[in-house]
Amino acid sequence: MEHNGIAPGQDGAPAGNSGTSIPAPRHLPGHIAAALAGAGGPTDSAGQPWQGRSLAGDDGKIHNFEDDDGTADAGYLAAVSALRNGTGDEATVIASLATARVFIPIIAQLAEESEGDDGLVSDKQADMALVMLKAADGRTAMPAFTSAQALASWHPEARPVAVYAARAALSAVSEQAELLVLDPGSEVTFVVRRPGLWALAQQQTWVPSYLDGEVAGTIAEAAAAFPAVRNIGLLPGAGVATTTANGETMPGGGAGPELQVVLYLEDGLDAAAVQDLVAGLQASWSRNVLFGERVDSIEIKLRRAVQ
Repeated sequence: MEHNGIAPGQDGAPAGNSGTSIPAPRHLPGHIAAALAGAGGPTDSAGQPWQGRSLAGDDGKIHNFEDDDGTADAGYLAAVSALRNGTGDEATVIASLATARVFIPIIAQLAEESEGDDGLVSDKQADMALVMLKAADGRTAMPAFTSAQALASWHPEARPVAVYAARAALSAVSEQAELLVLDPGSEVTFVVRRPGLWALAQQQTWVPSYLDGEVAGTIAEAAAAFPAVRNIGLLPGAGVATTTANGETMPGGGAGPELQVVLYLEDGLDAAAVQDLVAGLQASWSRNVLFGERVDSIEIKLRRAVQ
């Protein structure tokens, strides 16, 4: 049996074969929903509203971060450097954000106009609004910047609001964003996908789904109902890697899919049987709460089981 890619991947699987990456259910866990109930919405790490605030003092320091000079967190930079040179991983990068300060951009948004005696229209009232992005797959993403300079280069008119990354993650969830995009437009752009975003918002340790033993157990348990599945392998998906501005491939920080599920099937199955099997597995996984919380999106590869 030739291997067929249910979702296009890097091994030459044709994109014409049916099936796409599977988004996991997006309902919020109760503990996140409870945290959001007291979080208010777009506020800073001290719980103060962002709207209408003066964000930089006369000394150039950032309010609420008294000794902040606006440069990137050293721990984050070290984690990204290790990822790039092959001595680190993306889990370490996200772990470094647990204590890191980031900058969230907000921009003036016209709320009301007025017309003067001369007939000219002027701004009467303007609100400050969070900036949101649309990812290539249509999902909402919140941009965040590790340094004030990176934010200014991306949007010179945006105001930098200093918050802890965990607080930014919680605000992203409250805005129904599924991705946190760090330093868009910079040399290294790192995407925190939904499971990592939720873990950061809860200040919990994030484990990539392709290394998560409980995720593996959930997938195997569902596959046990299908005798034609002889074995299963979990690997990083094609969307884990990302490309830096200078063309370097970095093994982490991509937007997904982050999990590749390899199904080793018995020989002799026709196309209809394969499609029914895959559809049944997808339905089972989508109903599992743990799978929904810890898996952002997947791609499925089919292989012939070794006899």
